[in-house]
Amino acid sequence: MIGTNPILRCDFPDPDVIRVGDTYYMVSTTMHFMPGGVILRSYDLIHWEIVSYLYDELENTPEERLEGEKCAYGQGMWAGSLRYHNGTFYVSFIANDTHRTYLFRSKNIEGPWQRQNIEGFYYDSSLYFEDDRVFIVHGNTEIYLTELTSDLTGPKPGGLNRLLVQDRKNAGLGYEGSHFYKINGKYYLFLIHWPNDGTKRRVETCFVSDSLEGEFRGKDIMDDDMGFFNQGVAQGGIVDTPDGKWYAMLFQDHGAVGRVPVLVPMHWENDFPVLGIDGKAPKLVETTSTRPEHRYEPLYGSDDFQSETLKSFWQWNHIPNHDLWSLTECPGHLRIRSGKLCTNVCQAVNTLTQRTVFPECEASVTVDGSGLHDGDYAGLCTLQGCYAFLALTKENGKYYLAMVARELEDCGPTPNRVITEPGREYARIPVDGPVVTLKAKCTLPGKDDEAEFFYLHNGEWKKLGITHKLFFRLDQFVGCRFALFLFSTKTVGGVADFFDFRYDCPPEE
Repeated sequence: MIGTNPILRCDFPDPDVIRVGDTYYMVSTTMHFMPGGVILRSYDLIHWEIVSYLYDELENTPEERLEGEKCAYGQGMWAGSLRYHNGTFYVSFIANDTHRTYLFRSKNIEGPWQRQNIEGFYYDSSLYFEDDRVFIVHGNTEIYLTELTSDLTGPKPGGLNRLLVQDRKNAGLGYEGSHFYKINGKYYLFLIHWPNDGTKRRVETCFVSDSLEGEFRGKDIMDDDMGFFNQGVAQGGIVDTPDGKWYAMLFQDHGAVGRVPVLVPMHWENDFPVLGIDGKAPKLVETTSTRPEHRYEPLYGSDDFQSETLKSFWQWNHIPNHDLWSLTECPGHLRIRSGKLCTNVCQAVNTLTQRTVFPECEASVTVDGSGLHDGDYAGLCTLQGCYAFLALTKENGKYYLAMVARELEDCGPTPNRVITEPGREYARIPVDGPVVTLKAKCTLPGKDDEAEFFYLHNGEWKKLGITHKLFFRLDQFVGCRFALFLFSTKTVGGVADFFDFRYDCPPEE
């Protein structure tokens, strides 16, 4: 099996990967999207499918419900650690909005998952089990190992708690993204490193020790951007195959599409890991499938909304209000009702999203706005802090199409978590009735990323509004997503029906 790096062309950051028997599993950060804590499955490390989510909602807070002008953008679930021990799967992670550390466990990777908290806040943590002891490795700049109680509820009184490594030379992040292992009697700590050497790109680092109490010694082990705008490949887990080969699953910032997984072959020299080919992440990577006949479910795609449940690639922006959406009230349609007044789409509850894909992708959907109220907007969005959308709206009982965007200069000099200003309207045209078909096209080379919007008129696509620039920014800290939405600016209670959602992108190389 030969794959092309990055192996996935969409936003699956902070990967941690394990193997159980002939099956690989991977967890990835999902931030403020619900359901959250996505778990993926593979039999070849190249092709992946969604097998479960850890939770439908993390904490039912005003921020995670998008209540009023509150939000959890750029927060929520960060950097999970996935482990399998004595027949149980474990995932630990922190959430920056609640400032808590969460632990989920299940006998079955498909769930259900039991949730608890670990006392303390363990940034970018890595779980480690050894016999009847359990530890968590965590931190940034200073990386600590902390022994936990046997029930994983908090630090063990009198247990081991020590600083493993530190980097105080950097004004920025130094070390973070811990992944901790014991292999052939030695202990290995893998980290992302932001060295203070002027390159301003991430590199992968490893430290090794003969014991948990001993000195950890190491170095940067891979410094490569794959020729992509100085965006380093780093941070992730390592895994072995049934036939004894080793790989690292890392990620790379890839412009507005987000952070994408990169699979790097690995071998050992003198009990120390060597990544890549001549220190570089290869464009082509070869693996062996343990189940070559398996057919993978898509990570993104079209939907006719004929099922009573959403397909696994859909996620809500924050916690949805389940009283205000339905797949059954009008079969074959996603129906959304508005329940709050908003100034922009980032405040809209029940916005349904899925990832965009590089180098280009497009989505189209038909919207029936027969139930819209004056001041409502229902349509198709490229969702990020600097969002853009094409929407059906209603004013004085008449229907219009409006193209609206929030430009980078509207965002101010620093990222804002809460967006309260309305977007700029760049185009508006009248339409004859309440049913329209809309399309968003994203071009995502990783630099100068952009989106365009079209509507179907007499069988032809016509562009409306500007070509909008897309960016990856820390205000939402995720890749751009296609989104279906409805929000009200004057009165609540409007209804929009979405149907015939189509997703298109070039085939993988």
